[in-house]
Parts: sequence; structure tokens; C-alpha cells
Amino acid sequence: MPQRPKPSPDLVPDHGIPRRGVLTGAAALALWPGASRAQPAPTAPSPEVRTLSAGPATLRLKPDPASETAVWCFDGRTQPPVLRVKLGETVRARLENRTERPLSLHWHGVRNQNAMDGVGGVTQAPIAPGGDFTYAFTPPDAGTYLIRPSVVGGASEPSGRGLAGMLVVEERTPPAVDRDVTILLQDWRLDDAGALLPFGQTLFAATSGRLGSLVTVNGRPMPEAIEAQPGSRLRLRIGNACNARATRIRFDGLKVYVAAVDGQPTDTFEPLRATLPFPPGTRYDLILDLPAEAASGSVTVLIGNGLPLATVTTKGEPVTEKRPPIGPIGDNKLLPAEVKLQSAFRRDLTLTGGARVDKEKPAAEPVYTGDPQRVWAINGASGAAGQPPLFTVKRGQVVVLALKNETAFQQVLHLHGHAFRLLHALDDGWEPYWLDTFQLPEGRTARIAFRADNPGRWLIASSVLERFDTGLWTSFEVT
Repeated sequence: MPQRPKPSPDLVPDHGIPRRGVLTGAAALALWPGASRAQPAPTAPSPEVRTLSAGPATLRLKPDPASETAVWCFDGRTQPPVLRVKLGETVRARLENRTERPLSLHWHGVRNQNAMDGVGGVTQAPIAPGGDFTYAFTPPDAGTYLIRPSVVGGASEPSGRGLAGMLVVEERTPPAVDRDVTILLQDWRLDDAGALLPFGQTLFAATSGRLGSLVTVNGRPMPEAIEAQPGSRLRLRIGNACNARATRIRFDGLKVYVAAVDGQPTDTFEPLRATLPFPPGTRYDLILDLPAEAASGSVTVLIGNGLPLATVTTKGEPVTEKRPPIGPIGDNKLLPAEVKLQSAFRRDLTLTGGARVDKEKPAAEPVYTGDPQRVWAINGASGAAGQPPLFTVKRGQVVVLALKNETAFQQVLHLHGHAFRLLHALDDGWEPYWLDTFQLPEGRTARIAFRADNPGRWLIASSVLERFDTGLWTSFEVT
């Protein structure tokens, strides 16, 4: 058997996650037959249907004398919901649309049943105002996932008005921790009076997306204050539900270990230079031990000079329980240990469109004069409801996609229904973690590989929702 890759201090190109070498050569790229099929775990007694009633509310985002902000939320609660199930349980959630726009909910990162993926206009009809739809699915993997609106041509407004949440699928035997904390980042684009600025601005869609002017965590002003006993072991589940804000997070006074990336477990590692990339749609599971004496630290989001996303402070009597050193939380046996590339189906995807940037005048504003509904394209076509899939593969086929960014902007891309490996430049190995969302700098090409083991029609789409709304997506079919 091949040996487990050993760490090296290099950076993953464009990502900033510690890079570790992987085996090279054709002999190391064998696929374990049947290992990666996305299928539900054996079922257990499932929770009752959880109602998520999406509708208007008000939230104080700015202090007096600014007005409260008119937002959308679930069940009248401005704190985004966190749905928790055990691996093997079925998620049952009835979305009631009490807003004025069509809705659907994408379970971002879940290798879902296709009909439950929640892309309005592709995998389901959008839920009209006053209507409802019940999502029922058994996640095949434990992990941390996002709940994000996803309607073709109409995802950015419900997200920008506040609709977001998290889904936590707990392991059957989770790691022993004293607290399991969820941290969800959102941002809001407000005027001086505290009102949301208008949606649908073409230049936002054609550039960096709708970047907010105020940031919240778990629907509240930053930071999230976490108190725990000295000597505690914590699990932090951190997700980025912003429309467009790609940033980084830094750990100040905290020694954290990454235990999962995009919901999938990995060998634990310390973030290089105590920072991690944090584009929209990304999630991390972090484990840390607090010292036995009084101490404090913070998770800082690198916006401006840095904003404390969460603070961690010790309080109370020390924990005396002895625990083993922090280590991996387990493997996902449904994903292959290795990916066979020799007989892979290969396709190039070229991203084009967006505003024009004058490189000779970097201070000049970007300019866009094209169709406001078709700002972006993949292989020359803007994503639209009713568009046929870009390609079709048989179930079980290994797929390698070469994604080339010919736009003037960094792109954030999300693969629906699957998890992928980010390949090295020469196809001689891959990064040692699974992803479903990643950043692709302008002018660069990246290759991803996955086993297309989940039948249905699946999107490859921008995780920046204004770009998704204006054509930056395509799809493929697994038969």
C-alpha cells in the first residue's frame, strides 16, 4: 500500500492552506473500486419536520440614531438557524416562502440527492411567494454545511437580505470536546440611515459582487463572545455566508488545528502563519485546547485592519479531565483514498466576461457595457434555466476539469453534489484535503478531479451570488 503523505511547509498555490506532498506517478493514482459512491448512511430515527418560514423582520445593525434595518430571516428570528442531525438521520425542512421573491435553499457542500440540491430553476421549480417546499434527504457525510438561497437569476437578493443558516451533521462518534460552537459570517450593504442599499446593480455583478459595509456573526454585532473553562477543548465550525466577500481569517492568541475543510475530515494541521483563506461558501472545523490558566484569544477576519470575528476567554474552574493530543476526527470511507487519472474524462472550462479593467490606469473605475443579464460566461455561454448540460458522464467516471479564469477578477467556484481534489500542476498528485469551493485567481488555470458518483444534473457555479445571478455557472449530468 502507498504510504501516507508527509507534511511539507509549502503553500498551496492561491489558497494559503498548508500544502503537503502526495504520492506521484501512475502507480499512486489507483482508485479503490466503489469507495466514493455518495450514498446515505444506514438510517436512524429522524427528527420531525423543521419549518423554516422565510419572511420580513427588522434587525438593529447600526446604533441610534440610525433606523433598524428591514431584513429577511427564518421564523422571525434574526439569528440564522443551525440545523443539527446525527449521521444517518434524515433532514426534514419545510421552507415557507413569506417573502416577495421566488426562493429555494441550496444545502451548500452536501453530496445531496439531486432533487434536494435546492437550485431553483434547475433541480426544482422556484418556490413562489406564499408557497412551500419540503426538503427531505439523508446526508451521506458528517460535516459542516451552509444553507444558502439559490434561484437562477435571483439568489443574491435573499442572501443579501439575510437568509442563511448552517447544517451540522454530527459524527456517530464525534471527537470529545467541551463545546461545539458554530460561527457564521455575513455582511450587509447599508446606507447611513441603516437601510439596505438597492439590489440588482450591474456593476457589482460585473466586478467583485455586492460587498457589505457592515459585518455580523451569527446575526449579531461582532465579535461572538465564547467563554469556556480553562483547559477546555473546543470545536469551532466557521462558515462564510457573505454574498461576495472573500477574505482571510487569522488566529490571535489561539493555537488551532484544522480538522475538516468544506465539511470533509482531513489530517489535522496548524494553519500556516496562523491564517486561512475564507471565500464565500467555505467552511472549517477547528479544534483547540485552551490553557489551564486564565487566557484569551480571538479569531480575526482580515477586513481593513482586522475585525474580531470571535473572542475566546477562559472562565471558571479548570477542566481536569485528561485527553489525548488533538488528532484527526476520522476518515470519510465514502470518498476514495486516491483518484485514478489515466482514464479520466477531461474537459476545459474557460471563464470569461465581467467588467473591463484598464491595467494602464489602475485607479480608473472598471467599465461594463454589455448585457446586464449575461455578464459572465463559461465556454462562451451564460448560465440560464433550461440550458442543456455542458457534458454528460456515466456514474462512476473520474472527471478532471481544467478551469481557466480569463476574467479580470479572482473567482470563487463551487461544485454541487460532489467533493473534489485540487490537482498539482502536472497531474502528479493532489492537495491532501477534499473541497467543494475554491478560489481561482485571474489569469490562472486550476485542475480539479472528482468521481462523478452522484446521479443527476449538477452545477459548477460562482459562489459569489451576483455573478451566479448573471450567468457564471454551467452544469453537467451524471447518468
